[in-house]
Order: sequence, then C-alpha cells, then structure tokens
Amino acid sequence: MDVTLGKTTEAGAARNLGHGISFREAFHVWLRVAVLSFGGPAGQIAVMHRILVEEKNWISESRFLHALNYCMLLPGPEAQQLATYIGWLLHRTAGGIMAGGLFILPGAIAIMGLSYVYAAYGNVGFVEAVFFGLKAAVLAIVVQAVVRVGKRALRNRVMIALAATAFVAIFFFNVPFPIIIIAAGVIGYFGARSGRPEFAAIEHGGGNKKAAAVDSLMGEELPDHVRPNLARALKISSIWLLLWVVPVAALLIGLGQVHVFSQIALFFSKMALVTFGGAYAVLAYVAQQAVEHYQWLQPREMLDGLGMAETTPGPLIMVLQFVGFMAAYRDPGTLSPMLAATLGGLLATWVTFIPCFLWIFLGAPYIETLRGNRGLAGALSAITAAVVGVILNLSIWFSLHTLFRQTTPVRSYGLSFDLPVWSSLDIAAFVLAAAAAAAIFRFNIGMLWVLAGSCAAGVAIRLAGVV
Repeated sequence: MDVTLGKTTEAGAARNLGHGISFREAFHVWLRVAVLSFGGPAGQIAVMHRILVEEKNWISESRFLHALNYCMLLPGPEAQQLATYIGWLLHRTAGGIMAGGLFILPGAIAIMGLSYVYAAYGNVGFVEAVFFGLKAAVLAIVVQAVVRVGKRALRNRVMIALAATAFVAIFFFNVPFPIIIIAAGVIGYFGARSGRPEFAAIEHGGGNKKAAAVDSLMGEELPDHVRPNLARALKISSIWLLLWVVPVAALLIGLGQVHVFSQIALFFSKMALVTFGGAYAVLAYVAQQAVEHYQWLQPREMLDGLGMAETTPGPLIMVLQFVGFMAAYRDPGTLSPMLAATLGGLLATWVTFIPCFLWIFLGAPYIETLRGNRGLAGALSAITAAVVGVILNLSIWFSLHTLFRQTTPVRSYGLSFDLPVWSSLDIAAFVLAAAAAAAIFRFNIGMLWVLAGSCAAGVAIRLAGVV
C-alpha cells in the first residue's frame, strides 16, 4: 500500500507540473545521459538531443536549440548548463540541480580516481606509457573538434575572417580570451541587427515534430517558475553567490592569499567567469597559468589531465579538478599530500561549477522571453566562429608540447608565441598521433576505441624500448 501510495503521489505531482514526467523517471534519464556523456561538448549535446528530443520527446528542437544558444554564450561548460536548463524547465530548481549535478558526478568520481593513480604511480614506466599513447589520441581529438566546429560555424567569408582574426590574436599576440569573445559578440550583435545575412542564426536539422512535453507545459500561459520574477531572482542570486563566495572568502581570511587552497579558489573562480566557449577554448589559458605562472604542473601533465577528461564521462572542464588536485598534492602544507590533493581537487570542482547553476537559475527565465531575438542569434554565430580560431590555437599548442621535446619562446615586436625546435621531434609521438588521426578521420572509428588503442600502443612502444 505504501509503494502504491508513493507512486500515486509521484504521478499526481508529475501531472501538476503539466507534462506528466515524474521526478524519478527524470532521474533515471539524466543518469543515463550523464553516463553516456563522452566525446566532449559536441558528443554530449548530441547524446542529450538524441535522448531528450528524438527518443523521449521531452523538449522540441527549437526550444532545445534556444537553450543551447544561451548556454554557449555563458562562461562554463555548455553541455552541463544545457542539462541544468532543461532539468529546470521540467522540474524547476530541484530538477535543474539534479540534471546538472548528475552530469558532473560520474566524471568527478572518475577523474579523482585517476588522479590518485597518476599521483601515486605517474612516474612508473607502465603508467607513463599509457599516458604517452593517450596524449597522441587527445591531439587527434582536439584537431577533430576544430574540424567539427569549423564546418558548422564557418559558413561564409565573414565567419572565416572572424575565426582567422581570433586565431592570430590569441596565438601570435596572446590577446586575452575574454576580449576576443566580447569583441566577436559585439560584432555579431550589431551585424545581425543591421540585417547582414552572414550573421543569421546557425541552422540545425533533425528533431521530433510532435508536441514535446516541455512545449505542452509552455501553453497559453507560462508556468510560474519560467516567468521572470525580480524577487525570486534576487533570492536565487544571494543563495548561489553565498555558496560560491563564502568558501573562497573563508580560505582567504583563514589561510592568506599565498596558500595553495586560496590560490586554487581564486584562480578557478576567475575561470568560472571567463571560460566562454567550453573547455577546449579556455584550456590554453588555464594551461599557461597553471604551468608557467603558478608552476603547479608540467605541460605534458596538462595533456595527461586532458586525456583523463577525454576518457571519462562529463564535461571536459573536469580537467580543472586534476589541476587543483596536482597543485595541492605538490604543496600540501601540514596535510598529507593525498588529503591535500583530494581537497584541492574538490575545491576546484566546487568553484568551477557552482556559478554554472547561478547563471541558469538567474538568467533562464529572462532568456525564455527572448526566443527569436535576432541580435542574440548574431552574437552567438560570431562567438562560435571566434571559438574555432581559439580551438585551433589550442590544437597547435598541444601539438607543440606533444610532438616536440623543446620549444623556443618568441617575445618581440608585440609577438608572444613558441616555436618548435625541429630537431627535438618525438618520432614515436608523431607516428601515434598520425595513426590516431587516420583512425578518426579516415576510418571513422569511435573516440573510446581510438583512446584505448593509443594507450595500448603506448605500452607496446614502451615495452619495445622505443620510449
């Protein structure tokens, strides 16, 4: 009787929401999405689209893309924020927390486990060999990301010019990423407002044409939680800001600015504000700061961390947990290295993702009123084009540190970039990267198979005494 009553109550609650989808059913679906969220933001968004739009018909194609456009304009991982947005549409704040939290959880657990192994055994030959192969595959995957996003975004000469300008600015002149994104957004906004066709919204195909659950919910009158409400916005802002700011302030006051935990809290809070365009677009800056400024880890270790994030479910920005882990591991203070590392990784994850919930719960009700806004669509198109140039910069940065053992800095006449020392070319890494690229581009082999094969090849090369 209790079970029946519980099911009846849950069904009644689902009907009251207007779409008939129970919280329990949503939990199972979001958990499935989280476990299958491999392949970076493109793959993760594709999984959500297939399950939520085509299979479950919970949300229509147009509303899915409207939510995605908003998330792409936000700092932080767009796929995780998209899950939070749709979860919020379906089951209000609790649904958004569930969807966004589940999207993070599998990757956070996996990255933490791999970080333990890396810290404890990273200098052992077998583990080094696994990550040697992993980096070659990661390089090919990053290049694939450039091609995928480029095919979608660079559909005319104006967008190609924006991407080229962004690449030159960040690679040769080290222009800060936020400046590039803001400039692209402004250009796209005014270009679209002036009626230029080059800045029209990017078209997406597919989708179920039947009335979706969320769209039936958004009938003649919007439900209360979707309507903009100033009092509710202030309440939400205060709660999520406190969850974000209070731990950071407590660390600064209690430990001082030079303590590694304070540095992690401040640095990754800053990243939460400027990580536009997802993990690929911002990792070059994160790597530069973590490697060169803070000296938390080496360039090749940064690639190892990205390899971990590529092989586990969840957002690629989870690599920041690995960075925080290694930073605290190498500067544990009075704590044991592993305990400090665990706290450092969790702290980096907390300050990275708490703002993501803030952006969605605060802005989504207002964004729902902007569907079809031409200026917003133009800004998105221009930003996506600029991100292609930034990802190209990242792929070249990875190439330099994967394929060459040495680089020479060029710092003159306003230029700021690294040149490879050609005699330091790592032949084994080059062959592995070329094989991974062939597997992905020529034979269309899945990402996980390529990663597994590259790891096995790295071990084989090690056993053969080549590296």
